[in-house]
Amino acid sequence: MAKRTEAYTLSWGLRRLLAVLLLLATAGCMAVGPDYQAPESELPTAWQDGSDPALMPDEAVMLRWWTLFEDPLLQQLIEEGAHGNLDLRSALARFREARARLAIARGEHWPQAEAQGSVLRSRSSENGLASAVGSETLYSVGFDASWEIDLFGRISRSVEAARADYQASAEDQADVMISVYAEIARSYLTVRTVQARLQAAEGNISSQRQVLKLTRSRFRNGLATGLDVAQAERVLAASEAVVPPLRIALRQSINALTVLLGRMPGELAEQLSEPLPIPLPPATVAIGVPADLLRRRPDIRRAERQLAAQTARIGIATADLYPRLSLSGSFALESLDGGDLFQSASRAFSFGPALRWLLFDGNRVRSRIAAEEALAEQALYSYEQTVLTAVAEAENALTEYLQQRNRQVALERSQAAAQRTVQLSTGLYKDGLSDFQNVLDAQRALFEIENQLAAARGDAVINLVQLYKAIGGGWNPPAGQDTSTRDLNKENP
Repeated sequence: MAKRTEAYTLSWGLRRLLAVLLLLATAGCMAVGPDYQAPESELPTAWQDGSDPALMPDEAVMLRWWTLFEDPLLQQLIEEGAHGNLDLRSALARFREARARLAIARGEHWPQAEAQGSVLRSRSSENGLASAVGSETLYSVGFDASWEIDLFGRISRSVEAARADYQASAEDQADVMISVYAEIARSYLTVRTVQARLQAAEGNISSQRQVLKLTRSRFRNGLATGLDVAQAERVLAASEAVVPPLRIALRQSINALTVLLGRMPGELAEQLSEPLPIPLPPATVAIGVPADLLRRRPDIRRAERQLAAQTARIGIATADLYPRLSLSGSFALESLDGGDLFQSASRAFSFGPALRWLLFDGNRVRSRIAAEEALAEQALYSYEQTVLTAVAEAENALTEYLQQRNRQVALERSQAAAQRTVQLSTGLYKDGLSDFQNVLDAQRALFEIENQLAAARGDAVINLVQLYKAIGGGWNPPAGQDTSTRDLNKENP
């Protein structure tokens, strides 16, 4: 009868404890610390150069901007880089790490249980204090469980911080992806630009060789002086000296492009050996409005998520000012005889709540709170600085693109005039109506202008690439700020 009463009492106590557990689990918690509010940023309503006829205020062609150049090889290289670039792979690994850490933080919401079993053989000392001397074997099997009740939001704030870190990692991967696409395009366009400069140099060198041949012929016939020949040789040699640095730049650009694709230097040499024209930019460019930067630029989105994570860490530190409630229990079967281990008389259990409250710690907790608040303030300033930097980069890229187009147009006019100058001065020199110095000056001017024009054409296209990078082109951002369900590994060009 006594055993039945004891069992009834224990059963009633267990039911009451389970009821309390259920109540605490369903009642939620009071999360201490500040609740996060996203900062508001006021951006200009239009770009400074937005009235230029080459620009359109419509939504920019963002996701696959490289297709505007209509260059199949460029598209192929970017697709290869999306899978082979090592920086992008590293960013993806950091993204998976952050996702795993979020799962770790979420796991603290749940009880922790572990099973155990043992067979312990022991013997008492004959010369010790034990009254009974002998050997015995204890058989035991059971489990332990513990559960921290998140009364003041320490765990929920930890999950909030881990979720924001995870989302910031996703934005970091997008930022790396945008940079990789832009660098691949820039390196490829640099290759084509250097090849165009080489073609211009070699064309001028061929022309200068013809002039040198003519001058030597006239010298042999007594129609030109030795000075004319020496000056023609000097101009030709100076032009030939320009070629080796260009070949060095070409090799470096090809190797840089190869590394961006995650391949060994030299593997693209044959594929890029044939010179092709510099891809032409579109006549008009859609750039959207400055407010789009908050939605499109991953570095701004990342800074905002980092601010959210740091705000949550203030709550984690603040929770240490309040008590922690945990519930623990154990159940085991113990017996000195293995045959009796699973009998009801072998049961042993314990359960109950535990409350821990820090009363004195030399002001360390409040100092940690102050430190986290200072870090949150730094994160806010970092976010604001990122916004300002993003607007400045976009404005600068826009100005560089437009002004480089204007420079290209002026150089094209200058090239046409320089070509006429060379033809006229050479003709007059052949007829003996002009000094040879005019021919040399015209050749030098044409060489320099054609070199500048080839570089300007490449720079105009490269500046357009920088513009698309500055306004966040190359990816499709999800709606809103929640990136927790986005897997950027599935976003390819």
